[in-house]
Amino acid sequence: METLDDFVARVEGTCGAEKDVIVVFKFEKKEEAFSRIMKKATLKNAVAGIIFELTFENASFRLYSSGKAIFRSIKNREELNQLLIHLLL
Repeated sequence: METLDDFVARVEGTCGAEKDVIVVFKFEKKEEAFSRIMKKATLKNAVAGIIFELTFENASFRLYSSGKAIFRSIKNREELNQLLIHLLL
């Protein structure tokens, strides 16, 4: 059974009302993570095929083809983990 640790290499930044959190996906899983997220989230805008503005439930975030995602206004780590679980698993 897959877990978040299979996809997420590290999380940078701090959670809080106005804080952005950067999630870096593992190199060997970034294509699969990208594919799963794109299937579940709603695409709002794409820039040159490398930056994708997405929304999922009440979350707004950017997904980069390099294997990073920046989530906006995540209140705490639990909220981030739940969001990632819904997007990836």
